[in-house]
Amino acid sequence: MDRSSPAPSFWRSPLGLVCTLAAVAASVYLWVAHKEHVLALLPYVFLAACPLMHRIMHRGHHGHRQRNPRPADRRVPRDG
Repeated sequence: MDRSSPAPSFWRSPLGLVCTLAAVAASVYLWVAHKEHVLALLPYVFLAACPLMHRIMHRGHHGHRQRNPRPADRRVPRDG
């Protein structure tokens, strides 16, 4: 067994496939049986997505805090 290979993705595992199929089945049921309710909640889903996307997008650069601040610029004096 090669230990340097990355771990398999959760979504490609049997449990991941079952979770995906369950989510699809629940989505189809909600759309067929409760279409009016789903459409009524749609604006709130967009409003809730704004702060969630903000949190997700800031994950890449650890928010607004800096772990290693830049050292002061060392400027080379110009001749002239």
